Amino acid sequence: MSALQSYLHNFAFNVYPYICLAVFLIGSLARFDRDQYTWKSDSSQLLRTGTLRWGSNLFHIGILFLFFGHFAGLLTPHWVYEHFITPQHKQLVAIYSGGTAGFICFIGLSLLLHRRLFDPRIRLTSHRTDIAILLILWVQLTIGLITLPFSLGHSDGGAMLALSDWAQRIVTFRPDADGLVALDWPYKLHLVLGMTIFLLFPFSRLVHVWSGFATLAYLFRPPQVVRSRRLNVPAGHNLPRQPGAGV
Repeated sequence: MSALQSYLHNFAFNVYPYICLAVFLIGSLARFDRDQYTWKSDSSQLLRTGTLRWGSNLFHIGILFLFFGHFAGLLTPHWVYEHFITPQHKQLVAIYSGGTAGFICFIGLSLLLHRRLFDPRIRLTSHRTDIAILLILWVQLTIGLITLPFSLGHSDGGAMLALSDWAQRIVTFRPDADGLVALDWPYKLHLVLGMTIFLLFPFSRLVHVWSGFATLAYLFRPPQVVRSRRLNVPAGHNLPRQPGAGV
């Protein structure tokens, strides 16, 4: 690896993750504080339902499975599961389950992207950032599916362990990307584009994801008691008219 390649590798996997995480967290907080009226998904359901139902459902089912699968798979230490599943079997589970979810998500996102690009009514009401983020997600999913044959070629689970070790070092502020040097290009491109999505997150409609997670608080919210209020008014007496009441 040349000096330039070493510098770019170090920046992409030891420095860039913290830039993306900082913008992701601080940018989301700043947008919620300053532009709450833009904190929404900008649904176009009223304009045209069409393929929205199928596309949206498939996309959200797939993306949620992929998000939590990546989160648990990358950040769970090896010693937690090594007593009941080997790295090889864990990688196979990730390949088949993640591949299925990725394919479902890819179909849903393709339907949404086609609708956004080729439906005249939807295209006129779409922001450039809406189309851009859908395209980036589509490319990211495509690259993720491309990694599947490479993962099958690494049947020893070494690629999965290298990725997990890198991710766990990032979140514990011990960055070390040496283990990623030998990985194939789809893995590296998938990581960089994934981090870029976090970088763009606060400036797109993706911020509504925070609201989705926030709704989980309602599961632990105490029940709200609503009681009717009765007024005992003597017979023959009328209630006083409120100021500003209409005639």
